[in-house]
Amino acid sequence: MKQTWRWFGPDDPVTLAHARQAGASGIVTALHHLNDGRAWPLDEVMKRKAEVEAAGLSWDVVESIIVHEDVKTRSGRFRELIADYKSSIRAVAQAGVKTVCYNFMAITDWTRTDLDYPMAHGGTALRFDIVDFCLYDVLVLKRRGAENEHPALRIAAARERLAQMNESALARLEANLVGWVPAREFIFDRDSFRKALERYRDLTVMGLRQNLLEFLREIVPVAEEAGVRMAIHPDDPPFPIFGLPRVVSTAEHARAILEGCPSPANGLTLCSGSYGANAANDLVAMAKAFGPSIHFAHLRNVTKEADGSFHEAEHLAGDTDMVALVGALMQEEARRRKAGQSDWEIPMRPDHGHAIVDDIGKKVNPGYSCIGRLKGLAELRGIMRTLAALEKRPA
Repeated sequence: MKQTWRWFGPDDPVTLAHARQAGASGIVTALHHLNDGRAWPLDEVMKRKAEVEAAGLSWDVVESIIVHEDVKTRSGRFRELIADYKSSIRAVAQAGVKTVCYNFMAITDWTRTDLDYPMAHGGTALRFDIVDFCLYDVLVLKRRGAENEHPALRIAAARERLAQMNESALARLEANLVGWVPAREFIFDRDSFRKALERYRDLTVMGLRQNLLEFLREIVPVAEEAGVRMAIHPDDPPFPIFGLPRVVSTAEHARAILEGCPSPANGLTLCSGSYGANAANDLVAMAKAFGPSIHFAHLRNVTKEADGSFHEAEHLAGDTDMVALVGALMQEEARRRKAGQSDWEIPMRPDHGHAIVDDIGKKVNPGYSCIGRLKGLAELRGIMRTLAALEKRPA
C-alpha cells in the first residue's frame, strides 16, 4: 500500500519534513483555508501541489473537499454548492490528485469527549465516553428529546458525574464536543450548535441517505470524466449522536451507497477506527467484501467497552486484527495487479496516534501528533513488508 500522511497545510505544527522523516512518501491534505464549500481555484490547488512536491513528496489524496450542510439537507444554496464541488473535483484532477476522501456526517466531523485520555504507557489518546456524552447532551445542551435517546441508568450515571464536575472540566467537555474539530467549516458555541441541530430535526435516516445518493448521482459522473475516485469516510462514531441521522456507519450502509450509485468512481474510505467502533462491523470481512471499491484506507485501532464507550488504542492493539486487515487489503491489491489495473495501489495513512514522548504537552492537532503516528506507520510498514516477504516464499 502507498504510505501517506495527513497534513493540515503550512500552519500544521507537524511539517512535511516530519512526514518524510516518518517514512511516508505521499501526502493527504486539502485547501483548509478555503474549505467552506466554495470552488477551489486551480491556482491555489497547484500552489499546494508545489508545496508538497518541493518537500520530496506527492499529493495522493484530497481529504477533504467539504460537503456543505446545505448540500446534506438539500436546502439553501445547495445547487450552487454542488456546482462548486464539481469545479473542485476538476481542479484537483488537473493537479493529478485522483482520490478524494469526504464525509456526509450531519454537522459534526469526528467527535470525542476526551482529547487527552491518559494511557498506561504515560501518553494520551482520544476517547469517546458515552456517559460524558450523555451528560452534555441531556443535562448541559438540554437537546429536545435527548432524554428519550439514552437509557435511564446512563442518565443517572451522568447526573452523578455532573455533580462532581468542576466548571473547567465542563468547559473542556463542551469544547471537545462542539467547539473544535479539524477541517470543519465553522466553530460552534452552545446556542449556535442548538440552532444547527434544528436544521436536521425533521430529516430522517432515509431522507439523509436519499440526499447523499442525489449528491453522488450529480458528482460521480464528473469524477468519472476527470478520472477521480470518490471515497466516502464513515461516521465517527458510527452510531447516532445528538439525534442526528447516520448513513455511513455499517457494512449495510456501505453496500447501500455503492449499489445506489454504481460506478468505479463511487467508493469507500475503509477507516478501521470509525467502522471498528461499531461492534456490528467485521473489518476484515468488509475489506474482502468491498475490496474493489476501497480507494483509501485509514488504519487505526480502538478498544470498545460494553456501554458504547471506546478509546483509540495503539495501532497493533485494540479490537481489530490489524495484521489480518492489512493482509486483506494487500490481497485486493494483488487482485488488481493480476487484472492489469494501473491504479492497483491503495493509499493508506496511519490514522491518529497517541501523544507520546516529545509530543506530550506540545501544541498539535488532537490525534495528529508526529511521534505517535510515526510509531503507527512503522508498525504498519512492518506488517506490510512481512506479509509481502511471506508471499514470495516458495511453497
